[in-house]
This record gives sequence, C-alpha cells and structure tokens, in this order.
Amino acid sequence: MNLSIKILSTLFLFLIASLSYSQETKFTRADTLRGSITPEREWWDLNYYHLALEVFPETKSIKGTNTVRYQVKKAHQVLQIDLQEPLRIIDAKQNGQKLEIRKEGAAHLISLPKKQIVGAFEEVIISYEGQPKEAVRPPWDGGITWQKDENGNHFIASSNQGIGSSIWWPSKDHPADEVDSMLISVTVPKNLMNISNGRLRKTETKGQTKTYHWFVSNPINDYGVNINIGDYVHFSEKYQGEKGVLDMEYYVMRDNLEKAEKQFMDAGRMMEAFEHWFGPYPFYEDSYKLVEAPYLGMEHQSSVTYGNGYRNGYRGTDLSGTGWGMKFDFIIIHESGHEWFANNITYKDVADMWIHESFTNYSESLYLDYFYGKEAGQEYVRGTRTRIDNKLPIIGRYSVNSRGSGDMYYKGGNILNTLREIVNDDEKWRKILRGLNSEFYHQTVTTAQVEDYLSMETGIDLSSFFDQYLRNSSLPVLEYFYSDEQTLQYRWSNCIASFDMPIDLELGENKIRVIPSTKWSELKVSKQTDVKVDLDYYVGSFRLR
Repeated sequence: MNLSIKILSTLFLFLIASLSYSQETKFTRADTLRGSITPEREWWDLNYYHLALEVFPETKSIKGTNTVRYQVKKAHQVLQIDLQEPLRIIDAKQNGQKLEIRKEGAAHLISLPKKQIVGAFEEVIISYEGQPKEAVRPPWDGGITWQKDENGNHFIASSNQGIGSSIWWPSKDHPADEVDSMLISVTVPKNLMNISNGRLRKTETKGQTKTYHWFVSNPINDYGVNINIGDYVHFSEKYQGEKGVLDMEYYVMRDNLEKAEKQFMDAGRMMEAFEHWFGPYPFYEDSYKLVEAPYLGMEHQSSVTYGNGYRNGYRGTDLSGTGWGMKFDFIIIHESGHEWFANNITYKDVADMWIHESFTNYSESLYLDYFYGKEAGQEYVRGTRTRIDNKLPIIGRYSVNSRGSGDMYYKGGNILNTLREIVNDDEKWRKILRGLNSEFYHQTVTTAQVEDYLSMETGIDLSSFFDQYLRNSSLPVLEYFYSDEQTLQYRWSNCIASFDMPIDLELGENKIRVIPSTKWSELKVSKQTDVKVDLDYYVGSFRLR
C-alpha cells in the first residue's frame, strides 16, 4: 500500500468514525426537538410539499416558499416546522391568514387559529430566506456546497443527511413521516441548470433566470431531497427492467461527458445486479438519475449524486484490500444501493441507521457476487473486516437524533453475510432480501420490524443474534478444546449470555454445523483433528489447549 492510499484510507476511516456516538454524550432539548416525534409533529401526516426557491450564487443565498399540505390525524392547534439558522422564516400563512410563530432553536411552533378537524386536509405556506450553512466537509458535514467548475461556472449542490433538510429548506425534519409526493421548483441564472428529484415537468425562462419544475410522485425522505446547479450536459439510456422500461438519466459537467459515458456504464450493471438481489427498482415512475456533484456523492432519491472522479474503487482505492474493490465504481454502486435501503426502506429514527448502511455496504459484495461469482463477494466482505472497530454498538440512542457507530458499515455488511451463511440456502436468502423490499415497500421502519421479518422468514429466532451484533460491541469468540481423543468441547465467549448462533466447522475432511451456547457443549468425534471455523462467519475462534 503506497503512502497516498494509506492517507486516503485513514481519512475515510476518520470520516466513518465521526459517525460514532460517545456513550458519555449529553443530549439537549434541541436534540429532543430534532430527534423525537413531538406532540407538535405527531398529530399531522405529511401529504404534499411544493418547495419553490430561487438560488442567488453570487451572494450564496436563497429565498423561497414551502407549501405544506397535511392531513389531520388528531385534534391539535400547534404545528412544528424546522428551519436552521442562519436561514429565517419570514412568515407562515393558512388560508391567507398570517400565523403566530414561536421559535425554539431550529423548531418553529406555528399556532393555527383555524380548528383542525380530524381527517381534513390543510395547508400552511411558509416563506423563508437567508444564507444557508455552507458545507464544510460534504456529505458528512452537510449544507450547501458553493463551488465553480473548471470553466468558471457556478457548481452548487445540497447534501444534508446528518445535519438535516432544515439546513436549507423549512420541513418536517424527522424521518418517521415521509411526504407522499412533492413538487420542487428551483430558479437559477439562465446559463445554469438545476437537477432535482423525480421527473422534469417543465422549465420557465423569465429575464435572466430559468425555473426548473421537478415532480416526485413517490414518497420521499426529507434528506433525500436535493438541488444540483451547474453547467450540465445530459445523456440517457433505456433499461429493460423487472417493471418494464426504466429511464436512466445522467447529468455531468460539460467537460466530463466523454469520461462519464464510459464510467456510468456501471449504473446499468448495478441495476441488473440489484434488481436480481433486491427486487424491482423502487422508483420507476420517477426515473433513475446519476448527477455529478462537487463532493463525493449521496443517495438522494432518484437523483443520486456522484463525485468519485470517474475512476473505480473509492477515489481510486480498494476499501477491501483484496483487489475486488477495483472492479466497480464505489460511489455508483454504494449510493445507488441506497435506493432500496434508505429510500425504499427508510428508518423511522436515526438510531436505526444501520438499516440503510449495513444493507448497502453488503450490496457491494452482492454486486461482485452477481458478476464475478460468490467467492469474489465473500473475499470482498472478509477484506473489509480490517476496518471494523468493535468499540461501540451499531444502534444509537432513540429520540435524540443520535446515530450508532461507524461499524454499521463494514461490521453491518459482515453481519448480514454471516446471516446468509446461517440460512445456508442462497436462493432462499435472495428471496428474503427481495421480500424485505416488497414487505416494506415505500415505508419507514424500525429495527424491531426488520428483525422480526428476518426471524420469521429464516425460521430462526434471531433475537440473541441481533442483540449481540447490533446492541453489543464485542466480537463473539468460539472457544474449543479436546477433552480426550474423541470429545470436542466448545462454547461461545466474549458475548451476551443468551448468544446461541449456529456455526459451520470443518473437522478434518468433515463439515458439520453445531449450535454452541455460552455453556460448554461436547461433540463425539472419531478422532482428534484440526478445527476450522467457516471464514464467512464474522466471529473469532480460539483453541484453549
């Protein structure tokens, strides 16, 4: 490994580690307002947004409105909308009447004089303006990125998964409630284009500006909404997928067209592999787009952003150290995998972010499996283990906008690969992965729902499995020894008391499956032989004597 690769690898590990939370974290009232389903959020269900804004590149500012349509679920008269400073809400109106707003940090509590009747649909129109936070280290430390391309044209994009959609537009900034559909109208200088989610309905030119109207017909998580502004050129292809013809659209900087036409061939290969493993692409109605961005990339729904430099691997490096990571463009494969796990199946609480990242990390190996064979995928998964810390749990704290540790990526992928070994039936495993995307189609979910589904479909009680791997940071170790020539003793250690995962062993030329517990068990054998643990299980092993 040369010095530049070492530096890039260290930087990536640092960025992933920055997702980890400290067990000593002190949470604030602001964390609760952001991360919980407050009484001011609970009573109304999002139906539709019309986000309309103008972007002023020279002053790095924006101004606009968001029309929020909702259905009343139960009687309440105060509605919470979030918008982070330095942006400010100018006013909020319902039926033309200006509403009183009480601000508490980013939370804006809007009093509604009109009686809110259960079952009724209502609208609030929010006007806002200001200079949004500039992204420092996108996409990890998000906001708006303001750059220029090599020709001096403005190159602008949003990225806000961690920091929240309310960093640049007023929203119900909590993942539990996805809007059913959305119109995004963005006005930019007329020499530039804006690419957002969904399909382009129309453009309107007025003086020196041009407005792009994008419509999203499927439910969308708030952090998946994006703007991408620049001197784009466009090319496309038609993909014959499981649900018919899928429009695959590509938007890149003018000078990168030739490179993109070659590199973006990975997008069609991705779609073939992931429809095989996960089921139909979840947003045929809104198309699939891959959009060049002035940062590494992000899984914005139907508008996946790309900044990997038109090269394979992660910025030209193999995160697995096996060579297999150089067979694909990491950002195209990983960020597009999120269309199934993050955008189709979305966490209800950020604490369950593993649902997004573990499955999507695992999708990288399944891509290799599909095109290069199972052992290629297995080698890739095993290679990523050097990046696992095993210091903090994968699941974070609930109701305070707290993510779990960065182990949700590489450890998460290895956990799912271990589960595949337990199932020991690859076609059944594929049906389970496809079933997840069918059962929870366009839904927000909890870890409990995913765990219960996997237990039901595998026919195995996986409660202790997930307690160990998601809620405990230690790596289980299989301890064993021969008590005599024909008796093998074994047990699980370094784990929770209830851990009882089955595991496959090689005893000489024989392959067997045992179900250890944390108490010693014994197995009669014909003679004492070497014991080898199946390498595709993410565990440790230790011979005592």
